[in-house]
Order: sequence, then structure tokens, then C-alpha cells
Amino acid sequence: MKKRIVVLTGAGMSAESGIPTFRAADGLWENHRVEDVSSPEWWQRDPKMVLEFYNQRRRKIVEVEPNKGHLILAELQADFDVQIITQNIDNLHERAGSKNVLHLHGEITKSRSTRDYKLVYDIAGTELSWGDKCELGAQLRPHIVWFGEPVPLIEDAAKLTATADILVVVGTSLQVYPAAGLVQVAPHIAKKYIIDPYVPHVSGVTNLTALEEVASVGLQKLRDMLS
Repeated sequence: MKKRIVVLTGAGMSAESGIPTFRAADGLWENHRVEDVSSPEWWQRDPKMVLEFYNQRRRKIVEVEPNKGHLILAELQADFDVQIITQNIDNLHERAGSKNVLHLHGEITKSRSTRDYKLVYDIAGTELSWGDKCELGAQLRPHIVWFGEPVPLIEDAAKLTATADILVVVGTSLQVYPAAGLVQVAPHIAKKYIIDPYVPHVSGVTNLTALEEVASVGLQKLRDMLS
């Protein structure tokens, strides 16, 4: 049986592909705080602005390609049971070939009903517009977990993390909860690796190795270590 690697990825995972981190440019978008635009309150206030914010993000994502780090994680599937939990809303893990990806904060390539959250649809192209409706006649919104909203898949992510033989954390500050708490869920005997140019402080975690590298370089080193 293959050993299970559970990988938690954050914005630093996709940065090398050219996707700005969520708080790039001082955390502003058209003079608005990103946290404000990505919220239920702003959706009620100005839904067309929220739709355009995500349309711009979607246009950017289709222009970029998975980076070496994404490809390494896909290649590891040949020797390990690789399970990815990502905080990113892009689809670069899938495009690189990773088969098991849990999107903790949603997927930018999908929309969902504002009446029934279980009605989720693929977005054709890059645009989601005001007036686009679900089968119930309700407006569609981005299939994203906004600031202040619950994270529906956090329990699934915790259960998955608890089964890890190896836990790898890539490109995340471990400051955004509840995702940051997943590190504490991994078994004590599991080997744990944190890959980031600025390795965050983690207390009370055993068998921890820090690799102060960008995602692609750190994952290359990890692959060599696991060979």
C-alpha cells in the first residue's frame, strides 16, 4: 500500500505561475480592500462589482500554466497516495494532473445558486454576469467561500489530514483559519514538511522539517528526500 501524502497548499503555490497572492498590491483592488469585495456584505451592496472582480481573476487564471511545483505533486502520484487540500481557488493542480484535490475555499471556475448552495455549475469561459440564473431562477454567484462565511469542507479536510503518513504544507502563512488548524490534526508520528520562503512559526508539532524555499524549489528538494 502506498504511503499517503496530504498536501496543504496556499497562495504561494500558484505565485510562480503568475497569479498574485491574495494580498498583493497592499491588498487593494480598484481602491477597495480585497477582503471587502470578497464578502457577503459586498455582494449585497454591489453584486456586479463582485462579479467583475472574479471575472478578472478568472481571465488571469486561463492565461497562466501550472508551475514546476504543481507538476511535481502530480508526479508524486506514481509512488504515493497524494491528497491535496488547497486554499487556492484556481484549477492549476488539476491542470497539472493531480487527481485528488479538495478545494477548501471554493473554485473560481464554478458558480452556484444563491437560492440552493447545492446547485453548482461549471462556468463556460471566463465570465459570470448579472442575470445569469440557476434552474430555480435565482442569480448565480461565484462558487467561493467568502470572508465571514463558514468553510463547508473543513471537516472533510480534517479527516483527510488525520490519515496522513506525510504532511506537506506549501506556500501558506498558516494565518487563515480554520485551514491553519489542519497542521495540528496530522498524526504525531507523521513526517511534516513546511515549504515557504518565510516559514511560519508552528508550535506543538512533532517531526517537522522546514524548507525555506519557493514552492517549486522546495518540492524538488522534498521529492529528492522521499526518493
